This record gives sequence, C-alpha cells and structure tokens, in this order.
Amino acid sequence: MRIAPKVTVTDEDRKTLEQWARGRSTPVRLMQRAKIVLMAADGRENRDIAPVVGVTRQLVGRWRNRYVAQGLAGIEKDASGRGRKATKRQFLAAKIIEMTTQSKPPDATHWSTRTLADALGTNRSMVQRVWEANGLKPHRSRTFKVSNDPHFVEKVVDVVGLYLNPPEHAMVLCCDEKSQIQALDRTQPGLPIKPGRCGTMTHDYIRNGTTTLFAALEMAEGKLIGTCMPRHRHQEWLKFLKLIDGQTPPDVELHLIADNYHTHKHEKVQRWLARHPRFHMHFIPTSSSWLNLVERWFREITDKRIRRDSFTSVPQLIEAIMEFVQHHNQQPTAFRWTAKVEDILAKVARARAVLNNAQTN
Repeated sequence: MRIAPKVTVTDEDRKTLEQWARGRSTPVRLMQRAKIVLMAADGRENRDIAPVVGVTRQLVGRWRNRYVAQGLAGIEKDASGRGRKATKRQFLAAKIIEMTTQSKPPDATHWSTRTLADALGTNRSMVQRVWEANGLKPHRSRTFKVSNDPHFVEKVVDVVGLYLNPPEHAMVLCCDEKSQIQALDRTQPGLPIKPGRCGTMTHDYIRNGTTTLFAALEMAEGKLIGTCMPRHRHQEWLKFLKLIDGQTPPDVELHLIADNYHTHKHEKVQRWLARHPRFHMHFIPTSSSWLNLVERWFREITDKRIRRDSFTSVPQLIEAIMEFVQHHNQQPTAFRWTAKVEDILAKVARARAVLNNAQTN
C-alpha cells in the first residue's frame, strides 16, 4: 500500500502559499498547487483534497511529492503553462525586426505592416505587435546634420561662454534673419474652433509676396529689436546693424551672435564694424542653428502668429509681425541656456562616431 509523504510547511512557506492560494493575479495552476500543499500540510489525504480543488487524486499526489522534494520551487515552475514553445513565432518576430531595420521593399523607402506581412507570409497584426513591442516606427524619420566646421570646438566654447558667463557692462544679442516669410491668403474662409471640432483652413492659398524679418534677441531681459525688409543682402544687414546701434545705450559693448551667412561677413560690413569697435561678432559653427537662441523666438512667432493666419498683402503681414514684436517687448521673457560645453561636445562626438560607423558599414 502506497502512503503519501508527510508535508511539513515552514511559517515562511505557509505565508507564500496562502498568498498564492487567494491571490487574484495568481495563475490558476499555481493557485491549485498552493491549496493542495496547504491542505496536505494540515493532514488531509489526497482523496479528500482532490474534490475540493477540482483535480484528480493522481495530480494531488504529484504536487504533494514535488513540494516534499523541491519545496516552493517544485510547484512554482511550469505555472505559466506547459506545452510546446512558440518557436515559430519567435523566429518570425526576429525576422520581422531584421527586415524592418536592415532592408527595404523593392518599390519603397520603408516597410508598412501590409507589405512586410506579405513578404513574410504572415498577417499585419503580427507585424504590428512586433513593431510596438520593439519601438519600431518605419513610417517616421528625423532630420539631422552634424557640423563639419573645422573650428567647431572654438566657436561652441565662445558662444556658450557668452550664454553662461556674459561679460559685464555689455549686451549679448542673438541675431538672424527669417527670410522669405510669405503673405499667404487662404482661398476660402476657414471655420472657427468649437467643442468637438478644431479650427479649419483651406489647404490651398494665394501668394501675395514675401518679407524678411531681421531680429536681435537681447539675452539678459529677452527684449527684441526687429524690423522687416524686402531682401536680406549685406545692404539690409548694414541697415539692421545701424538700427541696433541706435536702439542700444551708446556706452555699452555689444556682442552679436550670428550664423555664417556670407552677408554677415561682407567686406563693407567688416569696414563698418571696424569703425564701430563696440560691436563684437561671434559666429556659430556651420550647420548649428540650434546654437543661436533667436531661432527659438522665430519658432514662437511662426507658431503663434504667422502659420495659421491669412494675409492679403505684404504690408498686412509686416504689421502683424511688428505687433507681435511689440507685444513681446511689453512682457519680455528671456530664454535661458543651460547646456554646458562638455555635454555638447560629448553628444556631438557620439553622433560623429555613429555616423562614421554607418558610413563604413
């Protein structure tokens, strides 16, 4: 006659088993095994335990023996389910990731769920689940440009130094032109915003000319010196420098941060700067517009005033721009630079390493 082994449960094991036995998120198999062990520890026989748990006597005996031999680990393993592993699905998931990241369809620049599913002989839901699980979005891309300026480090140190440690008794001005601002008039009136519906505008428009906004953002207080001109040649840049000269205290040194546009370095501009020694030019590296904080203000005026409006003429556009500048100067907000030179250089170094690695592979 076979005799079931005696089950002895420690206090620590009993606490764990009771949690499994009544836990709402515990797998059913593990819950049943925990109940079997607890009742066996209370001295109940297999034939009495089986109908209570809803399993066979043989199954009760198996888990009683497994606990006696291996403890909690003996009943916990296989609790997530038995059966064959989904090796085919795992292989297919690996293939989806490989093709998504390392190949292109013959007639497109990137895969869609349907085209990749057709190529692999599976369904698009499988492709979608794998993409979501691995953070893959082939339909999206981002632009980038790593500066190749041979004097990149020196220029970054110079400009960031002005942001973080501006000189005393001086003004730091971020200067640039926002060229080719179009006076666009929509072909039909748009509908206003209302609950449950966003505002609308026609996708087509009438071009009524362009203007160029010259702007200088003062770093300490965030005030802006701005004007609009038809073109952005060196002649217009000289006019803007004279405007800055007239709208700033004459006894204050001026440090102007600008990009490498050739009009900023024209010989006539250089001669004018030589006659006005309080002007000090600081040029950002090529392909580094993110280093000029006036670009951040340009984004504001584009988002808040220009992009979603309609203008029947260039004078109307200029009036709207200057009103925005005046409103900004009534309650100016300074843009604070926080990135340190060493952090910028380290990030650019990583980007160059990745780019060089991609080019060699």
